[in-house]
Amino acid sequence: MRLVGKVAIITGAGRGIGREAAVLFAREGAKVVLADVDPQAEKVVGEIEEFGGEAIFVRGDVTNRDSCAAMAAAAVSSFGRIDILVNNAGITRDAQLVKLAESDFDRVIAVNLKGTFNATQAVAPQMVEQGSGRIINVSSVVGLYGNFGQTNYAATKAGVIGMTKTWARELGRKGITVNAVAPGFIQTEMTESVPEKVLEMMRGRTPLGRLGTACDVANIYLFLASDDAAYVNGAVVCVDGGLIP
Repeated sequence: MRLVGKVAIITGAGRGIGREAAVLFAREGAKVVLADVDPQAEKVVGEIEEFGGEAIFVRGDVTNRDSCAAMAAAAVSSFGRIDILVNNAGITRDAQLVKLAESDFDRVIAVNLKGTFNATQAVAPQMVEQGSGRIINVSSVVGLYGNFGQTNYAATKAGVIGMTKTWARELGRKGITVNAVAPGFIQTEMTESVPEKVLEMMRGRTPLGRLGTACDVANIYLFLASDDAAYVNGAVVCVDGGLIP
């Protein structure tokens, strides 16, 4: 097992990729803090405990700084340290530029960009004190290439890459690596309502000919969280099947 003795916080852990990562990390020996506004994450804790893993649910809103501080405090109180932070929480509110409501722009910025900042700032002092840590930020290929109708989402995911590069420089000498994962078209609950014609277009732009799975992405989280990635810092790892922009 690759994460024995490690303590991981995963935001947005109740569903999709976050849930997959939480279960995978627990199976690999980590003690996992599932942070989410959705109480669904509490059920995931039950799943982890069924196979003998250790996990707790913390109702956490990454847009709220006090909530992020409480999340970090709960991890230290329950497990004594914080080794891994996966900034997985994210939302979309899509519309073309001329139709994009300011409230939808602000909400996506608050969750995806400032939420990543809030959670990382809450956790980093503990990692600095320990002299070690892994921070994994979740970006998107949209942050690299842009995407029609996703001004707000693309801006946040590009911003996450910028923060990743900056924090890798600031925290690297303190024993903390900071990397980003940029998924492509991934099949999750969010894609269940996407029309089949659009899904077919997504498959057509992916040389592997299929959508990615939550497991495909969670496996990269695991690599970056493990000692195998000890010399990987400031990287942006695309998990996109060779997506054609």
